[in-house]
Amino acid sequence: MSIVVVGIDVGGRKKGFHAVALKEGEFFCKQASTNANALADWCRSIRAQVVAVDAPCRWRTLDGRARLAELAMATEGIRCYYAPTEEKARSHAFYAWMLSGQELYSALAIAGCAVIETFPHAVTCALSGKVVSAKDKRSIRRSLLRKLGFHIAELSNIDEVDAALCAFAAQSFAHEQFKTYGDPIGGFIIVPNLSLSHGD
Repeated sequence: MSIVVVGIDVGGRKKGFHAVALKEGEFFCKQASTNANALADWCRSIRAQVVAVDAPCRWRTLDGRARLAELAMATEGIRCYYAPTEEKARSHAFYAWMLSGQELYSALAIAGCAVIETFPHAVTCALSGKVVSAKDKRSIRRSLLRKLGFHIAELSNIDEVDAALCAFAAQSFAHEQFKTYGDPIGGFIIVPNLSLSHGD
């Protein structure tokens, strides 16, 4: 049976979600929506086995401790926006995208999709075999997708590029070729257990 996976880049209310689907490792289709339920229905309609989302799957605990997944990435030099408590997220406009992410996780669960959390920058570092700067992300991430054999002409913006990297993380998870950061309490962040670096 053909394996279909989806990667989703999460934005705020106006920007919405950008999704890229892979089928047997090849570009399959893409979708954009500002509606979490509509996107979850799309994932179900294409029979996605795994959906990888670029947004925190859990909030920071009420005692103020950061998620272990975020701390573990930081020890390797991979920076990200730490998830706040849900209360703080609801009181600061910056975290609107994380709230959108939570809506998406709920919608995907109702749709019966298997969902994981991933992070495009961490995927990029894993594939590069080293920590890379996020400043040059457009060229670096497109280059990595080319090395993976992707036809990147289908990806018209950085959101779709990031969604494609998320989709590759989902594919790696489906094939049990992945690395995890985190624990069951704070949730896991999944990246591919693959480096395209050859010592250069």
